[in-house]
Amino acid sequence: MKHVEIHTDGSCLGNPGPGGWAAVLRSGDHRREISGGFAPTTNNRMEIIAVLRALELLKEPCTVDLYTDSQYVSKAIRDKWLEGWIARGWITSAKKPVKNRDLWERMAVLLKMHRVSFHWLKGHAGHRENERCDELARTESAKRELPPDPGFPGN
Repeated sequence: MKHVEIHTDGSCLGNPGPGGWAAVLRSGDHRREISGGFAPTTNNRMEIIAVLRALELLKEPCTVDLYTDSQYVSKAIRDKWLEGWIARGWITSAKKPVKNRDLWERMAVLLKMHRVSFHWLKGHAGHRENERCDELARTESAKRELPPDPGFPGN
């Protein structure tokens, strides 16, 4: 299996508000930056979408080291929240519907295709690729014209 390193970040100006997402993918000598945005949306949705868009670019099953500064994304996978949500029929341990279910359902499919190790990084701590993702995501969220987030309530 090919090995890919992915760094992701999401940004939102207001929460909810206009948001941006970004990812940097590296494999061998190859490096690719991707980014986009929606309005209105939330920071958590942008964090998840950054991961989804990066994983969706992979054309074959890969081993992935994925770096995020999102505790929400990292804990959902590493602390097995996602597995629990699925087992309980998309209900949290607090007996409430899972937020961002549309995105987590897509994530569950992608995680079956690839071997992904999630790594949490402290944001704004000088990690080169994380800082680049932050810059790209903030740039996207500041754009005047952003498409609506199809999964955001009310869009």
